[in-house]
Amino acid sequence: MDERRSVSVFGATGSIGESTFDLLMRQGGPRTYRTVALTGGRNVARLAEMARALQAELAVTAHEDCLRPLQAALAGSGVKVAAGAQALAEAADRPADWVMSAIVGAAGLVPGFRALAHGGTLALANKESLVTAGPLLMETARRAKARILPVDSEHSAIFQSLLSEEMRSVERVILTASGGAFRDWPVERLPAATVAEASTHPNWAMGQRITIDSASMFNKALELIETREFFGIDPDRIEVLVHPESLVHALVAFCDGGMIGHLGAPDMRHAIGYALNWPDRTPLPVARLDLARVGSLTFRAPDPLRYPALALARQVMDKGGLAGAVFNAAKEAALDAFIEGQICFTDMAGVVETVLEDFSGRTGFGPALAPLEAVLAADSEARARARSVAERTGDKRWKSRA
Repeated sequence: MDERRSVSVFGATGSIGESTFDLLMRQGGPRTYRTVALTGGRNVARLAEMARALQAELAVTAHEDCLRPLQAALAGSGVKVAAGAQALAEAADRPADWVMSAIVGAAGLVPGFRALAHGGTLALANKESLVTAGPLLMETARRAKARILPVDSEHSAIFQSLLSEEMRSVERVILTASGGAFRDWPVERLPAATVAEASTHPNWAMGQRITIDSASMFNKALELIETREFFGIDPDRIEVLVHPESLVHALVAFCDGGMIGHLGAPDMRHAIGYALNWPDRTPLPVARLDLARVGSLTFRAPDPLRYPALALARQVMDKGGLAGAVFNAAKEAALDAFIEGQICFTDMAGVVETVLEDFSGRTGFGPALAPLEAVLAADSEARARARSVAERTGDKRWKSRA
């Protein structure tokens, strides 16, 4: 009988997936873990390299046109190969003790839900799962007797700070944000920000999309919603502070006036390693803080003019229901439009706000538990609407320059 712990990594070739792979290999690779499935995008060469190293049973690319290159890269390895959205879902149907959900965007929704059905542990790095379908996700986990462990550095920090604490004693939770690439720019300069400038993070090494989301603070907007859904904390007790050093990942304030904070180097391997080894702590290859060398830590309130995404997230939490799915889909479509040069950096929030207004009052907004089919339908419709709004916004902007 194989006594190795079984694992799957969805989104293996992204930044979270790469860090997960690094930790799995450092902890013995195929000697310690039986890798059930690895999935990735178009970087089939890297996906194949990982699959060979971990001796994975299955490797899946999300893109059907990448099937043959992946087959060629894994020829003779014994690793089974598949491609496409259905293959991703079927990979999640393969039971594993521990599953990393790190596919970026709404594409990670179905695999995450399918993986929960086996009752194992879901290490959740896919923000969109909680944002678009938080109540349903938590209820699915409860029914399957599965465990969800947060992998966002902020939510891992909150989770760790709450160990052995009673939720009724929590007064507020404070998420920290680096402020992104434009935290010190004059606000009036933001409309001219380029994609390249928005894609450079001052502290973290991440993928392009999440780095731009950091610059707009849409990532923190998603994390506000995640915090409410995962920990059940009222929105008015969740705060955000800009913390340029990115060393304090979150703070929990208690009713007695005390606070517990989580500090660590800006390295996602800490949160990933904590989820991988929970409930134990295992030595991790992350930098140790030298606070004397750091010298000081700074905090400031986020500027609402610079970061309108935060106010939009609070609107979403007030509306409930399918509002999160609409918000996330509109955000993703607006980000696409910015990357493609259709709209400017500051137009993204306007596109999302317009789509939220268009959908407000519709059936499905409110406290009712929406089924996954309704979430996916709202995602598709809001995405299409956001593309239309972005196209119109871009046309107006270019005409005004003519």
